[in-house]
Amino acid sequence: MLPRRLTWDIAQDRWASQLDPVIASAPNNSNILKNVVLAIGSNVINHKLGRVLQGWQLVRIRAAATIYDNQDSNQTPDLTLILVSNAVVTIDLEVF
Repeated sequence: MLPRRLTWDIAQDRWASQLDPVIASAPNNSNILKNVVLAIGSNVINHKLGRVLQGWQLVRIRAAATIYDNQDSNQTPDLTLILVSNAVVTIDLEVF
């Protein structure tokens, strides 16, 4: 039988190896940007993540609009998100 201290150290290592990837996953490191006003056309939004954006989703949309991203042509994906809207609309946005 292993000493109690050694068993505890092994358990902590196993927990860390299983929990660290979950804690580091993108949805757990997200920002909610509230009251973002989109104009018609391209809108550059500072996502404030401090790293390259992995994804985004609308949390709240306050008017009828079609919204899509233009990240494939974004020169600064580590700083900004480019959203294109067909209407003036205020949104809440989760970025991760």
